[in-house]
Amino acid sequence: MNATWMQWVRGIVTIRVRGQALEKLVNRALAEGLQLWSIRRTSDGELICEVTVGDFFRLRPILKETSCRLHVVSRKGMPFWLVKLEKRLFFGAGLVLFFVGMYLLSSLIWSIDIKGNDRLSEEQILTVAKQEGLYPFQWSFRLADTDVLSKRLAQKLPGAAWVGVEKRGTKITIQVVETTIPEVKPLLSPRHLVASTDAVITQIMADAGRPVVTRNMRVKKGDILISGILGDEGHTRNVVAKGSVKGIVWHEYDIVSPLQRQVKGYTGEKVIRWYVVIGGRALKVSGFGDPPFTSYETHRHLEQASWRTRTLPFGRLKETVMETRINNQVVTVDEAKAAGLLQARADILAKFGPGAEVRAENILHEKTDNGKVYMKVLFEVEQSITMERPLVQMQGD
Repeated sequence: MNATWMQWVRGIVTIRVRGQALEKLVNRALAEGLQLWSIRRTSDGELICEVTVGDFFRLRPILKETSCRLHVVSRKGMPFWLVKLEKRLFFGAGLVLFFVGMYLLSSLIWSIDIKGNDRLSEEQILTVAKQEGLYPFQWSFRLADTDVLSKRLAQKLPGAAWVGVEKRGTKITIQVVETTIPEVKPLLSPRHLVASTDAVITQIMADAGRPVVTRNMRVKKGDILISGILGDEGHTRNVVAKGSVKGIVWHEYDIVSPLQRQVKGYTGEKVIRWYVVIGGRALKVSGFGDPPFTSYETHRHLEQASWRTRTLPFGRLKETVMETRINNQVVTVDEAKAAGLLQARADILAKFGPGAEVRAENILHEKTDNGKVYMKVLFEVEQSITMERPLVQMQGD
């Protein structure tokens, strides 16, 4: 049978017994109340079994009586473990201190993360949290329940509709949902929507006012698109014209694109630095001195220590400094033209908004000189063409 935990506490000795009266020895030991288990014979006719430390010493008179001899094969259990631990006192003390330190470190709040705040500043939220005992290096067991903290913070933070407090290991996350304040809309005077540039109308949607142009109609800058005057000559009413009008507009660009590009690459040379990270602070332990490179990039990789499901507030940081160099790459004329056109399209979308769309492009002139491609390009762009004009100004005209 297998040893019980009580037998392990008392200490277990595995013995090998030889002699002519092995059966008599086993019977006499059991009759005396000794516990022998895992009894088995070997091919040499010897007997192997396990016995507790106390019964091991009670076995000696029976050995003399039956003229048998024994040899200790192994020892295990708490008494022998304590003897080894006593020989390694400093190791045992260090092991105990290590686990105590881990428990204490994991019981501290190391960082507080604020999310969802827009009008409320982090300093304001952290000040209120500190009033409730929530701050870095605070013992987590001294904090109130997260539900209680959430209610208290929501009561003390002006403009907060809801506050959530979540604890994960040594990190506290405060999620703030601010009260929605209706936007105060400015008072608008009656107005027209007029064309901001010459164009051909492609789309018109009037939310308020009277549209006076149709699709495919050509307009000039300043022409009324959506009128703010409703009714006929006898009965009129002025309103704030609202809506959207899109049209085709032509833009001429002078593009210069080089036939040589500078591309950053890596040489393969690198330097590795190691840091010990404790509580958000990093202490360098290797790779001292400035990098021996003129141009370089630095990449960092943090390895956080963990215990079970908890992330501990210490670990190590690997910093790799990689040497870089700039390579000159020759491109073809077609590649240079494509790069120039792509840059021009990006400039058009940046100027006229995400709703703008390049419908067509026409290269009017092209030449290659001094390692560059020169182009004059006419872009056909569909974009918004509306701008506001107050009715007062119209009447004054």
